[in-house]
Amino acid sequence: MLGSGSRARGAARNGGGCLGDRQSGAAVDSVTRPGASGASWVDGLSGETRRVRWRRFVQISRDTGGVSAIEFAIVAPVFVALVTGMLKFGIALSHYLILTSAAAQGAMTLALSRGTSTPYTTTTTAITNAAPSLTSSSITITTRINGTACSDDSGCSTALVAGQSAQVTLTYPCDLTVMGINYKSGGCTLSASTAQIVQ
Repeated sequence: MLGSGSRARGAARNGGGCLGDRQSGAAVDSVTRPGASGASWVDGLSGETRRVRWRRFVQISRDTGGVSAIEFAIVAPVFVALVTGMLKFGIALSHYLILTSAAAQGAMTLALSRGTSTPYTTTTTAITNAAPSLTSSSITITTRINGTACSDDSGCSTALVAGQSAQVTLTYPCDLTVMGINYKSGGCTLSASTAQIVQ
């Protein structure tokens, strides 16, 4: 009887041990083996996925390699427009100053040409020489003696009388178009006029 009780208790312990092992293996499988049932494995995978995504987000947010390219793409058109505009307006201002100087030289030459046979030719030559950086064929020259226009040597020679006004007016085309936008609608034309007393 004593031996039978001992064997029964041992069998119970062995059976209990096997059952415990099977239950423990099932628990391990439910946690670690993909496809096993149980909320623990799903929750662990979801948390890991969130951590991976968060790390990627942090890495991307700290990556500034492409920021410079984006900033340049935004700023470059504005910068090019400003530089082009400054260049165009600077050229126009330079041409205006040259044209004004040429008009003054022409008026002085015309006022001192009384008694010569070629006052108009001498005046136009002086204007062209005073504006070497301008296209001479694009300069429009208008000469007036005492308010009356003269456009040749004989007419100007006859009209030149001491004490009267000798006026020279020059016009020259300019370009104020910046990146397809014309800032002077109807065309840009520079104009300069100077008058001197005929000597």
